[in-house]
Amino acid sequence: MATLIRMPEVAAGATEIVLSKWQVGVGSSVKMGDILAEMETEKAIVDYAAEIDGVVHKILVADGSSVEVGSPIMILLSPGEDASAGDALLGGAAATAAPVAAPIAATSGVPASPVVFEAPVAAPTVAAPTPVVSQQDDLRKLVSPIVRKIARERGVEISQLVGTGPQGRVVRRDLEKVLASGAATVADTTGVSYSSSSELAKQDYSSGYVTVPHTSMRRAIARRLTESKTTVPHFYLTADCKVDALLELRKSINETSSIKISVNDIVVKAVGSALMDVPESNVVWNAEAMHNYESADISIAVTTEGGLFTPVIRGVEKRSLSNLSLEIAELASRARAGKLRQEDLEGGSFAVSNLGMFGTQEFSAILNPPQSGILAVGAASPRAIVEDGQVVVANIMTVTLSADHRAVDGALAAQWLSAFVKRIENPLSMLI
Repeated sequence: MATLIRMPEVAAGATEIVLSKWQVGVGSSVKMGDILAEMETEKAIVDYAAEIDGVVHKILVADGSSVEVGSPIMILLSPGEDASAGDALLGGAAATAAPVAAPIAATSGVPASPVVFEAPVAAPTVAAPTPVVSQQDDLRKLVSPIVRKIARERGVEISQLVGTGPQGRVVRRDLEKVLASGAATVADTTGVSYSSSSELAKQDYSSGYVTVPHTSMRRAIARRLTESKTTVPHFYLTADCKVDALLELRKSINETSSIKISVNDIVVKAVGSALMDVPESNVVWNAEAMHNYESADISIAVTTEGGLFTPVIRGVEKRSLSNLSLEIAELASRARAGKLRQEDLEGGSFAVSNLGMFGTQEFSAILNPPQSGILAVGAASPRAIVEDGQVVVANIMTVTLSADHRAVDGALAAQWLSAFVKRIENPLSMLI
């Protein structure tokens, strides 16, 4: 029988997902497990696989469209089934998907190509109502929760929106159409109206700031870091590392190797080695039990224009410096291009955040849940130290460990930090 495919909740708590790109077309035969489309969540791209066998009868949304979870996106026919069954299904529950909305351009880098399909014969033509709506009518207007939320954030009056959904319900495509046309006026306490939210951002003279709407990624970062800082008992340990031997080793490697090794590559290797030296620290707190990892799977903080990504390097303790360098560079490149997969961001017990390249000497990082540790790495710089009773100048790098006290006690954290300092000050030990 014909099956209506709806937008799945591919990320926990998501209310809307961007359908980046269809991997199948009308008439394609698919089997269970075949990839139907790429879905873009707050931080990654997820492959959506078919859950049944069938033939693609209709595609209801275009590439790049932002779709509410649960909304119809496709109709599949059983092998050999007549097309009339799919048309009948479309004329019922899926009728709201007929007008394909143009996607918001900033949401995806994939050019939008409209999907054209025939409307069911039985579907009546509904004349668009006039946009003049009384306050009482506005209160009765059916509006999806996500549209009310976005309209409130963009300052768009609900009364301006003409619903094309069931029973005149205002859905997201109606709001996007108004915003794209620039016809939206924004309510303002001063009595001044603007033609769009972007114009409001440019002309908000009275407050002395520019209003920039939050992206979904920024909201995700804010939510996760607030959760981490308010629910995870952080504590911090700081150490100074003498890195003259590290800098000499890096110089020697880069003089003879085609793959250039960075200080950060060696730091990540030292973190992985220290986790193997003190395996009790390679853990993640869980409400029911502690998860003790057998390998060093480490997240690397990567800054992009859209926000911070933390892809995971797996099995760091088994990798050579050259292999590790290539993997870090490849993940960082994909992060900046928006090509990370969900699996790239999952797992790991530890993270590294290096701001030394920006000249930051020392800082403390917030844990990335559910990981139990993150090392904040500052810049290496010449400093005066005392060695054998003599004042000498050495290159010193300050690092700060943030740890989850539920999983790692103070003494254990100190033991791990000592192991890290020993590794970073004797970098040849990581190559043996």
